[in-house]
Amino acid sequence: MRIVFAGTPEFGLPCLSALQNSEHQIVAVYTQPDRPAGRGRKLKFSAIKTWALEHNILVNQPVNFKSQAAISELQALKPDLMVVIAYGLILPTEVLNIPTFGCVNVHASILPKWRGASPIHNAILNGDEETGVAIMQMDKGMDTGDYYQITACKISDDDTTGTLHDKLARIAINPLLETIHNIQNYKAIPIKQNSSLATYAGKIKKEDGKIIWNNSAQKINQQIRAFNPWPLAYAILNGLNLQIIQANVVHNQSNQQPGTILEISKQGMLVSTKEKSILIEKIKFPGKNTIAISDYLNSNQTSLQVGQVFL
Repeated sequence: MRIVFAGTPEFGLPCLSALQNSEHQIVAVYTQPDRPAGRGRKLKFSAIKTWALEHNILVNQPVNFKSQAAISELQALKPDLMVVIAYGLILPTEVLNIPTFGCVNVHASILPKWRGASPIHNAILNGDEETGVAIMQMDKGMDTGDYYQITACKISDDDTTGTLHDKLARIAINPLLETIHNIQNYKAIPIKQNSSLATYAGKIKKEDGKIIWNNSAQKINQQIRAFNPWPLAYAILNGLNLQIIQANVVHNQSNQQPGTILEISKQGMLVSTKEKSILIEKIKFPGKNTIAISDYLNSNQTSLQVGQVFL
């Protein structure tokens, strides 16, 4: 089939590479316009664009699909199918109807749970035991289309959004290829979502990372894992935003105010919470690299002290 691929971040790369190595033809890649990034604010290509250019595939980057020019450009490609993975642009009905077989989306959740922009973050933040990938036929709603396949994936106790992202990106390959094969051979059977069970994962903001010490240690640990690698959980100490990279729940309960540093050892920095305590193992000071608490102790720094209270 003639396939147009639409995606922007790295999540879509394993599937894009698999499509390139399949019997199908990728006639173009759509990705969001280049964005300023870094301290120099230089324009940066998306991961998908970089890959496409390396493989000599046509790249189109419309700002949106409101213009007739953008619509005509897609029509001229005569696609049989459009595969959409974390593209980040709304596709109007006119676009969804251009490919012969419409548009298929890979969504990183067990739909209808966690429709929306940040399903991986929210699965960890919520303490879900499993998540997955859904291969769905797109309609005009937000992740509301009928699905063809859902593949589950267990969430490990030490999974972060980063590690789970990579697992799901790989898991999606075979279900996507199988679905495309079935669509091509008119064997695909769409299944309607039960919208009464839908939950929504809104866009993550930096301020969502602020730790509320009056939560339980389990909830705080989920927050730390959910916001790694971005935006990173943080707490305020002595006026500085201290980012918390890695931690574990400790089952002892303290009568100290939540957020109080109880102990600092080579194992980590023990901090009280509303329920149980949390052992912080890796941190990041502003403008510095990530450092393990054991290495912090070896460096003879003194900015962290027992009895201090995080805000």
